[in-house]
Amino acid sequence: MDISNCSTLRPILLLAAGAKGAVGSTLAVAIATMKENPETVLPSLTTGNMFPYLAAPETIQMAGWDTRSQSLTACIQAQGVIPDYLWKPYAVDLDKIPLQAAPSSALMLREQVEHVMKDIQTLKDRHPDARPVFVNLLPAGVQKDLADCRRISELFDKDSLQDFPDIAYALAAIRSEVPVVNFSPNALELPVIVNEALKHGIPISGRDGKTGQTYLKVVLASAFKARNLFVDGWYSLNILGNADGINLMNPEKAAGKLAHKTELLDEILGYRVGQKYGVSSHKVHIDYYPPRGDAKEAWDVIDFSGLFGLPMSIRLNLQGRDSILAAPLVIDLARWMAALKMAGTSGAVAGLGFYFKKPVGENPPLTFQDQMQSLNKLEHQCNAKISSLSKDNQKD
Repeated sequence: MDISNCSTLRPILLLAAGAKGAVGSTLAVAIATMKENPETVLPSLTTGNMFPYLAAPETIQMAGWDTRSQSLTACIQAQGVIPDYLWKPYAVDLDKIPLQAAPSSALMLREQVEHVMKDIQTLKDRHPDARPVFVNLLPAGVQKDLADCRRISELFDKDSLQDFPDIAYALAAIRSEVPVVNFSPNALELPVIVNEALKHGIPISGRDGKTGQTYLKVVLASAFKARNLFVDGWYSLNILGNADGINLMNPEKAAGKLAHKTELLDEILGYRVGQKYGVSSHKVHIDYYPPRGDAKEAWDVIDFSGLFGLPMSIRLNLQGRDSILAAPLVIDLARWMAALKMAGTSGAVAGLGFYFKKPVGENPPLTFQDQMQSLNKLEHQCNAKISSLSKDNQKD
């Protein structure tokens, strides 16, 4: 079905909170590279040949916020994720990316929201033909229990939210009619936030981008379930030496990510791993190990049984580059959210569970097979809706 003429092809403006971090700076290099050498980036995308009503991926623009005062190129060099020969040819363009100072944590939540909304309007004015999408790339923070908040005004009244900037960015984006992607492990998709997204007709997706070890865990767990192989125990160890590794040494900040990594296994399998022992035998550990840098190493020991209950095991060792795996997914999600907004989707989008450790929304797909089917269904729904809207516009 040719629907490429249903709308003026407008580029995406990707607005990233935490733009100078490891993932954000890698994302910036990928976007800059894609403009001149798309063949080095496009093969890593899952949406490269999708959404003909969106401008090509290589037209994506980037802007955002960060607490660091150093230039983006200084941060790229300090992160050490990408070799100099890959990013230095684009250094001038990288430092032209408009990155704003993050709102001060001394401001109340309402003031932070107003600060970010002004920035978003400024960036929209600079890119009037773009389709803005907000992506939360902030590091893991201390989890907040905000379930009792029923109205936005109650969030604004909470003093403790000054150090939880994720909510300020999300609210500012929603009120600026910008779709939201929560790639961080922080729980910002509260019922009150989702209701605000519904009110403004804005889609929101998340939480906690699924890049390496957890992605493979979903694939393997789905395979075990399909074959009725019983998982008796699963031990996972992650060692990494980047800023994320340091941050996750704080037990309060690591709690959410560890929970997301742990809970999904039981959800996929349909039973509690370790139930015969009376305690969970699914263990997940994260350790900061400086020599690894951004090149995370993940070890998995999987104990399972088959016919007659006879035991077997698998050893899995992943040596993956955390930010290199994450950046293409962020681009894909930005394109998904732009398409979903065009299709009139609002609220939490469960169908994007393929990309997240803890997908939000009602009845998100859990197994790998269901997640792939869900993506196909969501794509067809977007195409059909946008095609229908295009035909209605042509009649008018």
